[in-house]
Parts: sequence; C-alpha cells; structure tokens
Amino acid sequence: MTARIVLLNGAGSAGKSSIAKALQTMTVEPFLHVQKDVFIEMLPEALQDHAAGFAYEAVGEEGRPPVVAVKTGPIGARTLRGMRHAIAAMAEQGNNLIVDDVLCDGEMPEYLQLLSKFDLHLVGIFAPLDVLEAREIQRADRLAGLARWQYDRVHKGIDYDLEVDTSVLTPPDCARRIQQRFQL
Repeated sequence: MTARIVLLNGAGSAGKSSIAKALQTMTVEPFLHVQKDVFIEMLPEALQDHAAGFAYEAVGEEGRPPVVAVKTGPIGARTLRGMRHAIAAMAEQGNNLIVDDVLCDGEMPEYLQLLSKFDLHLVGIFAPLDVLEAREIQRADRLAGLARWQYDRVHKGIDYDLEVDTSVLTPPDCARRIQQRFQL
C-alpha cells in the first residue's frame, strides 16, 4: 500500500502543529507527525544562532515592527535536506505522514521529486499577518518578527490541493476539512 503524506506548509504560528495533532485523532490509519522544528532542534545548541547552522538577524526600519530574517548555513541546509530524505525513507517503509514545514527557501521541487511516488497532498496553512504576529508574541518559543519575514515567502509559487485559514477555523475544523477532502 502506498504511503499517504499530508504536507502542511505555513508561516510560524499559523497552527500547523495543532492541526497535525488534531488530524492524527481523525484518520482511519495512523499518521506520524514530522516537524521541521524537531530536526532543527537536533543541531547542537552552538549552531542554533550561528552562520553554519541557522542565523537569526533582526532587521528594523524606523517606525515599523522588527523583522527576523533566517539565514540558513551549510550545516543547516544539510540538516533540512536530510529531513526531506528521511521523510521519503519513512514513507518508503509504508508510514503515513503529516509533515509540518515552513517552506521559504525553494524546497518544494525537492519535496515533489522525493515524494512523487507517494499519495501526496499539499495543504497551505494561512492566517493574516496581524494574527500570526499576535500568536507569535503569546508564544515563548518564537522570535518576534519571524512570521513577518516568512509571510511573503512561505506560500510563494506553491499550488496547494487545499488551503485553510486558521484565523477563521479552529485546528480541529481545519483537520476535519483535510481528513474529509483527502478521505483519510
């Protein structure tokens, strides 16, 4: 049986993890939840804000909220390529997956190549920027300004099978739409 993969893509604080957890409770077959954040956290602490791993640069214009740009270094890029290949390897073994990612660096062609032989569904997770920024402030694990940097990049050039707006739908409502649309 071909593995099924639901790729959730959206800016930080859009609600991807909450949707994935809700979706896991609704699917007929089990789905593993694969999070980009977990792979980033595998790096040593010294590479968490380092040019070789992932560097975070606050860029501000007078009178505007700060933007936190992410610069991916060679070790960070290698880690994320490894994540995408690990996802394909997990699916190759028959595991159904819900992938929780933030695609800001042109990763989609590699995903499409690696996952083309599986039952892949691309889901865009959307919310207005002001909602993302408010959520970002509420969360202790987010850098203020990261969502602003990701906002115009994360969905650029991607055609989705389904789009959901987490500013008007709860995570369970989004998960239900995904589950029903793809008959999971």
